Amino acid sequence: MAEEKKKPSSDEGAKKKAASKVTAKNADVKADAKSTTKIKSAIRKVVDEESDLIAADLRKDDEPMFEETADIRKVISAVIPKQEFDWHAYENDGKTEAELAKLDKMYDNSLNSIAEKEVVDGTVIALTQKEVVVNVNYKSEGVIAINEFRYNPDLKVGDTVEVYVESLEDKSGQLVLSHKTARTHRAWQRVNDVLRSGEVITGFVKCRTKGGLIVDVFGIEAFLPGSQIDVKPIRDYDQYVGKNMEFKVVKINPEFRNVVVSHKALIEAELEEQKKQIIGGLEKGQVLEGTVKKHYFLRSIH
Repeated sequence: MAEEKKKPSSDEGAKKKAASKVTAKNADVKADAKSTTKIKSAIRKVVDEESDLIAADLRKDDEPMFEETADIRKVISAVIPKQEFDWHAYENDGKTEAELAKLDKMYDNSLNSIAEKEVVDGTVIALTQKEVVVNVNYKSEGVIAINEFRYNPDLKVGDTVEVYVESLEDKSGQLVLSHKTARTHRAWQRVNDVLRSGEVITGFVKCRTKGGLIVDVFGIEAFLPGSQIDVKPIRDYDQYVGKNMEFKVVKINPEFRNVVVSHKALIEAELEEQKKQIIGGLEKGQVLEGTVKKHYFLRSIH
C-alpha cells in the first residue's frame, strides 16, 4: 500500500516539473516577443525622427528671408507712420505707382503702331536652319519659316525685310508675320505704280510658255508675249530663258491678277527717240551717207 501511495506522488512531481518547463518556455517566448516589439518600435521611432528632420530641412529651403510679410509690415509700421510709408514703392524696387505708370507709357510710345493685314518693314535679329526671327519694334518678335527667303541665300542678321502682319497675337500670344505675303502685296503695289509712271523695270525670264515667256517681276509671274519680245519676229524663245531683261508694264488685269510686259516697247521707244534726233538734225541741202536696208524691184508696165 505504501508503494502505491508513493507512485502517485512521483507522477504529480513529474507533472509539476513539466508544467514549470512550459511556463518558463512561455516566459521566454513572451520575452522574445517584447524584445522584438521594442526593436520594431525603436526602428519606427528612428524612421519618424529622420522623416521629421528631412521635412524640416525642406521647409527651411522654402522659407523666405523673413517669415511673413505681415510680420515685416508690423515692424515697419511700428517705426514709420502708415501714411508716410509707400508700400507700392517697397514692393516694386523703390518705384512709386506714378513712376511705374510713366515707364509703361514711355514703353508703349516706343512701340510701333501696327495693325493686322498691313505690310511693314522689320529687322532680322536671328537666323536658324528652319526659322528667321524678325523684329518690327512691337511687343514680341515674329518667327517666319526660312523657306520664304529661299530666293535670298545671302540673308543675314541686321537685314531689313518686308513682312505682312497676319495676326498681332495668336493663341500663344505670338506675333504672326509672313514675308511671302508681304512680297506679293508690295509687288502688286509696285506693278501698278510702274504702269502709271511708265518706268522701265528689270525682270528675270523664268521659262517658256505657249505664245511667249514667263517673267518674274517683283516676285510676280508676268507674261511676255512672243510679239512683244522684239521689233522683228523671234522664232527661238529659249535663247532668252534664264536671262535678265528690261521691260515696261503694258497691261494689268486686276480681276485675274495678270500682268503683261513688253520688251519691244522699249526698243520702239528707243528707235523713235533716235528718229527724232536724226530728223531734228536734218537741214535743207545737207548731204548725208546712208545704208540701204531694203530694196524693191519696179517693173514697167507696157
